[in-house]
Formats: sequence, C-alpha cells, structure tokens
Amino acid sequence: MRRVLARLLAGELTVEETLEEIRRTQLLELAGRARVDLGRTARRGIAEVVLAAGKPPDAAARLIVALAREQGQGLGSRLGPDHWSALEVAAQGFEVHRYGPRSALVRRPGHQPDPSGGRAAIISAGTSDWAVAEEARMVLEAAGVETRQVFDVGVAGLHRLLEPLVELVAWRADVIVVAAGMDGILPGVVAGLVDAPVIGVPVPTGYGAGGEGEAALLTMLQSCSSGLTVVNIDNGIGAGTAAALIARRAGAARLPGPTPAPPARAKRSGRGIRSRSSS
Repeated sequence: MRRVLARLLAGELTVEETLEEIRRTQLLELAGRARVDLGRTARRGIAEVVLAAGKPPDAAARLIVALAREQGQGLGSRLGPDHWSALEVAAQGFEVHRYGPRSALVRRPGHQPDPSGGRAAIISAGTSDWAVAEEARMVLEAAGVETRQVFDVGVAGLHRLLEPLVELVAWRADVIVVAAGMDGILPGVVAGLVDAPVIGVPVPTGYGAGGEGEAALLTMLQSCSSGLTVVNIDNGIGAGTAAALIARRAGAARLPGPTPAPPARAKRSGRGIRSRSSS
C-alpha cells in the first residue's frame, strides 16, 4: 500500500490507476478456485500462508508464487516432496528459501520485508522439534522481526538451557516461542524464568499414549507458570503469527515517530468525572 501511494505522489500513477492497484492488493482470484488475500499484510503486518497439505502440488505452488509476484513474498507450509518439486518449477526467477523440511518462503529478487524493530527468540527442546520451530521462524522473519534460535535444550538436561536463556534475556527478546514434545515441560520452565511473553507449541513427538502431542498440550495448558500462552499441537505457523504481532507492536514502540497527543483531561462535576469534550 505504501509503495502504491508513493508511486501516486511521484506522478507514476493517476488517481484511477492507484485505486485499481489498491483493489488488486485486496483480492486476487486464481483459476476461479482460490481467492488470495493480498491485503492481509497491510491489515495485520502478517502475510498469508498457503497450507500445501491437501492441495495438488501445482495449485499450491501457483498460490505461493502468485503471492510472491503480487506482494514480494509468498509463504507455504506443510510441503511434501511433490510440492517442493512443483515449487521449483513454478518459482523460476524467484528466490526460494527453505525453512526446515516443510516450509518455504518465495521472494521476488531484491525484496525484503520492512524491518519492524521487533525481536523474537525461538527455543526448541529437541532436534525432533526443529520443523515446527522453523515454521515459526519463517513467519517471524517474513514479518520483519529479528530472530534468534536455541536448539536441543530440553529438561532432560536442564543445565543446557540456562546459559543461552541468559543471553536471550540480555538481548531483550520481546517474545519467546518454545517448541517441545514428549512431556512438554520446557515452555512452562522458560515462562517461569523470564519477563517476556512465552508461547508454547506442543510437538507430536513421544512414545505410546499421549505421544502425538496430547501429553505436551495438556502439560502446557496446566502449567504452573501463569501467563504461558499455548497454541494447538504442531502449530508453528500460529505460534509464529502470535509472536510476530507481539514483537511488531513492541518494535514499533521503540522506533522514533511522532509524539502522540496527550489525552483530554477529565474534570469533576457534581455527578462525577466527565471529559472536557463532553457536553
């Protein structure tokens, strides 16, 4: 939206052409089946993510590339081998960035998201949690959030967590995403030690009953650390989105900008307090 308005001010577009460009950023129809929400980034600061699972590989690849073509970057999650093959063909001329085994970010050459000033940390308990942690990182970096990652610091060896956690606290992360399977204790441990918001992601790794993430989910929901936020099992995209919204808001508060006008002072009347602007 900013780029369109800048082109209007520069005289590159007429008013009617500008209106047409704005309409196109709100909605794009592909082959009469998919309606891509191109206005989501402008509304929320978070780009739409194409869920590849359940979609034909060619269709998923077209959607991801269409987003990249129209708004500079397209995100896809849950890509299988056939999806990757289709994306390599459809994304020729674009930059393809892999985030773990199942997530892709496609960019127009030279495109970079506007930096938000926000900072987010991603912690995973074990190497089995890597794929879901990468989903969260993809969403955060696409939203212009700076990230730092710590891997393999689960509670089976709690001493491994302390030093990197101290470093993240010193870095002043605005939000921390913690992915853990098995018993899912790590997010609650982290939430009890830091003053930043913590988002827990239950990962479907484990043995036997509860080993598909149910045990980790219930542990996080019943955490003794108050304020721990929990997303659904294996939902790295949801965790990354929530973290990006927090980090972007925190980053915007640090960036220089116009000083907001002070709120109207209230005055007392015989019937209580009312605003000066009240009649």
